Amino acid sequence: MSFKEKIDLNKLPKHIAIIMDGNGRWAKQKGKMRVFGHQNGIKSVREMIDGAGEIGVNYITLYAFSKENWQRPKYEVEALMNLMLSSINREVKSLHKNNVRLMAIGDLGNLPKKNQVELQKAIDYTKDNTGLTLVLALSYGSRWEIIQAAKSLAIKYKNNEIDESYFNEANFQNELNTHNIPEPELMIRTSGEMRISNFLLWQLAYSELYFSEKLWPDFKKEDLFEAIVDYQNRERRFGKTSEQIQKS
Repeated sequence: MSFKEKIDLNKLPKHIAIIMDGNGRWAKQKGKMRVFGHQNGIKSVREMIDGAGEIGVNYITLYAFSKENWQRPKYEVEALMNLMLSSINREVKSLHKNNVRLMAIGDLGNLPKKNQVELQKAIDYTKDNTGLTLVLALSYGSRWEIIQAAKSLAIKYKNNEIDESYFNEANFQNELNTHNIPEPELMIRTSGEMRISNFLLWQLAYSELYFSEKLWPDFKKEDLFEAIVDYQNRERRFGKTSEQIQKS
């Protein structure tokens, strides 16, 4: 029996977040430049979109480029920006055809202007789609996001738009990039690394974490389904006891 056949469609995670790690190592194993790994990683992105769409997952967030990634060698950053641009232009019609809505989070103003323009075009083109929502985290860092949210609230308080009673979890969350996206129930990281690397720190508070030894270009639909089966076999308690969960 395949992992897909083992999935309980009534217990699907609505939102899966993925750290796509291992492109560079995958390329190095094959004696290629790191960019070769990123190029082949696009195939796994397609697999995730297809797999999630097949079973009815509502949201997938992909950690595509972090704030820290700007520190990489200039040639690699430029290659990643060019790959992002070509991928958006190549894939947007397919996304639209498959009823996928594209969104983006992060410090998008840091992206090259042409990337910003094409990204916004793709977002606008797919905005009315009602199937899977694909969220790209670009120039994203969770500490940056949290600081921006705190600054926004501080300015509103300074301008007497809000008072002390406004400061609570729900209103803080409304200031985050993900204010209109449900929190992930499942976070997947490939390549065997066991850390979350400044990704959705607030949003992952109660997410189930799944770490795969596979490098990202080798991570396929059946691997996604395996992660979902693993998720469904866990007991999510949210601070309660097992007995409390079983009674509810």
